[in-house]
Amino acid sequence: SFFDQFSSPSLLGIPLILISMTFPALLLPSLDNRWITNRLSTLQLWFVNLITKQLMTPLNKEGHKWALILTSLMIFLLLINLLGLLPYTFTPTTQLSMNLALAFPLWLATLLTGLRNQPSASLGHLLPEGTPTPLIPALILIETTSLLIRPLALGVRLTANLTAGHLLIQLISTATVALFSTMPMVSLLTLLVLFLLTILEIAVAMIQAYVFVLLLSLYLQENI
Repeated sequence: SFFDQFSSPSLLGIPLILISMTFPALLLPSLDNRWITNRLSTLQLWFVNLITKQLMTPLNKEGHKWALILTSLMIFLLLINLLGLLPYTFTPTTQLSMNLALAFPLWLATLLTGLRNQPSASLGHLLPEGTPTPLIPALILIETTSLLIRPLALGVRLTANLTAGHLLIQLISTATVALFSTMPMVSLLTLLVLFLLTILEIAVAMIQAYVFVLLLSLYLQENI
């Protein structure tokens, strides 16, 4: 089945998804207090600085407290998405349960931050200024629903994009192997499509990690 790749691998009945989630951290070089470091550490610091600047620029000083958790989440999702494109690997971010477990607490934290610091402004988002009186109950209901559906949209977006990409890669690679013995020219054509799709999926893996964290930062911006 094409969907077998999305089931968590297990060894002696023990799911290995936790190892899949912690493995990206092993690829990051550990920082030390030396003035001169190697190129990999310099590249890592430059990348972390770039991500932090992109995420924190729209936020005020109160939101800068979230820099560590948002940057760490971005690097975590980015590495997991990219490593999941390698052969014989498992991608934890194709599991809706994991993505919702990341999206829901962080979204709830931004919401509670707004309700604690500026309750009037946070509740004011549910009713735009100048709304006609007959539309007030319906609009409050619609805005509340859209607010509560945000974590679900975050998790489903990440899951759907990665799952669709992995299925497409497996379908086209299966077609390439199946057609090689009977129609080699068509097989070469599908191999070219597979190569282009792989490049697209690398871009999607990076973009989806960025979009996930960017939307969280926008939700935080609304509440501070």
